[in-house]
Amino acid sequence: MHRAWRSIPVAAVLLAAACGNTGNNAGAGTGATTTTTQGQGGKTIALFLPESKTTRYEAFDRPLFEAKVKSLCPDCKILYSNAEQDAPKQQQQVEAALTQQADVLVLDAVDANAVAPLVNQAKQKKVPVIAYDRLISGIDYAYYVSFNNVRVGEMQGQALLDAMTARGTAAKGQIVMIHGSPTDPSSADYKKGAKSVLDGKVKVGREFDTPDWSPDKAQQEMEQAITALGKDTITGVLSANDGMAGGAIAAMKRAGYEQLPPITGQDAELAAVQRILTGEQYMTIYLDIRAEAEKSAELAVAVAKGEQPAAPTKVNNGAADIPAFLLDPIPVTADKVKDTIVKDGFYTAAQLCTGEVKAACEKQGIE
Repeated sequence: MHRAWRSIPVAAVLLAAACGNTGNNAGAGTGATTTTTQGQGGKTIALFLPESKTTRYEAFDRPLFEAKVKSLCPDCKILYSNAEQDAPKQQQQVEAALTQQADVLVLDAVDANAVAPLVNQAKQKKVPVIAYDRLISGIDYAYYVSFNNVRVGEMQGQALLDAMTARGTAAKGQIVMIHGSPTDPSSADYKKGAKSVLDGKVKVGREFDTPDWSPDKAQQEMEQAITALGKDTITGVLSANDGMAGGAIAAMKRAGYEQLPPITGQDAELAAVQRILTGEQYMTIYLDIRAEAEKSAELAVAVAKGEQPAAPTKVNNGAADIPAFLLDPIPVTADKVKDTIVKDGFYTAAQLCTGEVKAACEKQGIE
């Protein structure tokens, strides 16, 4: 098991990031490249995130990464870009960062199967690349930082099977599987892990690969499944993340479900954790995004300075064995929220326990 790197609560980091930002951050969520500077003479670190539909990227990954870089290297400059799920835009952003003489690229690729030419451009300029969250295939590069994605899928599959077994529905009806974007290699890992648990134990009625991880498209897919299978035959939903789980739940509510079947998720989004507490969603996978962002920042600063930190493992991407840091995912049901998500400061009780969620929080001892 790989250890997780932990530090101060997220709320404190976000506050520090907000207060310490002295650069120009106009266009932060628009896909524009933004620059944060805290001095002169430092290295330039470029961070590229793929989209903002998944709330974690702008709410957590970016501010946590920036705060850690600034704490380690006050004179470093950060170039930040969000591609808004547009691969050509991300290409332009990477090329712009290379033109601005970035010393290291931290890249969460929109299409991780198609960015090898960008990585090659960086290599030609002797600029190291760190693959962040999504494994880039087809080319060698410096590091890969993510979670054990097959294990994520295994945990989702096991949780769904456990919930259906508890309800006595594992051998009845059919499940719907809503997978992530086909351009994200992590999706294949989640799928592989879930199927290794569920194959032969449940019947799959419908299965979808969801472009862009879009909640809206997931809602449409769930509506198609309900129409094709009939709502009374669907006894479980394997959703690869929380945003798509929200879309599937909206479709089921619209279809008039009196009791929702168990549904999985991932990312511990605020709305999803609230749904778990109130019983609409069965579980999520809690990813210690703080650990992922901070470890990536540590590597970026070290690599920019010419260092080569040792990695605990390697992952083969089809072209090379990439030095990797793989963090452990944590499955969270309603009874685990207090001792994981709240305990770590990922969300406070005040953030979670609003409106109709208050009673559910009290039931779980969250105050």
